[in-house]
Amino acid sequence: MTAPVSVIIPCYNCAQTVGAAVNSVLKQTLLPRELFLIDDGSCDGGKTRASLQELKDGFKGEMSLEVLSMSENQGPAAARNAGWEAASQPYLAFLDADDAWHPRKLEIQYEWMQAHPEVALTGHSSLWVREEKPQFPLPNTWSVWEVKASHLLLFNRFLTRCVMVLREVPYRFDPMKRYSEDYLLWLKIVLSGYPAWRLELPLAYTYKADFGSSGLTGHLWRMEKGELNTYWQLYRGKMVSPIAMMGLIPLSLGKYLRRFLFASVSKRYHSATSASAGDSALTGRRKPKIPNVKIPR
Repeated sequence: MTAPVSVIIPCYNCAQTVGAAVNSVLKQTLLPRELFLIDDGSCDGGKTRASLQELKDGFKGEMSLEVLSMSENQGPAAARNAGWEAASQPYLAFLDADDAWHPRKLEIQYEWMQAHPEVALTGHSSLWVREEKPQFPLPNTWSVWEVKASHLLLFNRFLTRCVMVLREVPYRFDPMKRYSEDYLLWLKIVLSGYPAWRLELPLAYTYKADFGSSGLTGHLWRMEKGELNTYWQLYRGKMVSPIAMMGLIPLSLGKYLRRFLFASVSKRYHSATSASAGDSALTGRRKPKIPNVKIPR
């Protein structure tokens, strides 16, 4: 069985990791109709391109697997937009080439969105793990809550690997941004009045800390400038008020300080235990006080 979902994976010099990411898609209890692997101008001597082509050539099944190539490296925003434009299914889900999904991710998230067709954007929690093949049992029931604009302006509640969004929303990732481009997109969607909800289930895994690790997440100050630019773009677009900006800027700088301290401690004391990448234990954020709505499995 397949769901009307297009999965988009941007790939840049990811020959060593993309196979595990794709494998986590192929092991879904409800497969997507489409999977797009976008080579974002990799410069590893053709290794990534060869890996993607090998995955495509060896694939058999009801789901279609397509490889798209960017002429030059343009960043994950442009790569995801290329997959978005090529997608034909009403729902989109995103995964990075060095992350993975729980086998029931698409089944649970798609069926919830299908039961709530008015919702344009959903996300869920994620785990930072040290194992290559983590096995975490899911609870029989879980809570869901609506992410209001006030919640999202204070903290990004949606990690990209956790998002499912309606293809028809009129916004895209800003291809000029390499940091916080996803946060800007989610804010534009929610501030424009589209409903967004979060499922409190760990349906995605990352193998590095979201802050202070290698890759994009290692550039904390660039990430902070990207977030400040996100708020500035919303202000210029008249989506947030001057008064809101007066609160958002110092709040953002305070979050940057906390992330910097966390990264510094993490590098010195490398814990062997798993930690949640999307919850308050990692980033110091607090969840809003919301009613605990139970949804049966």
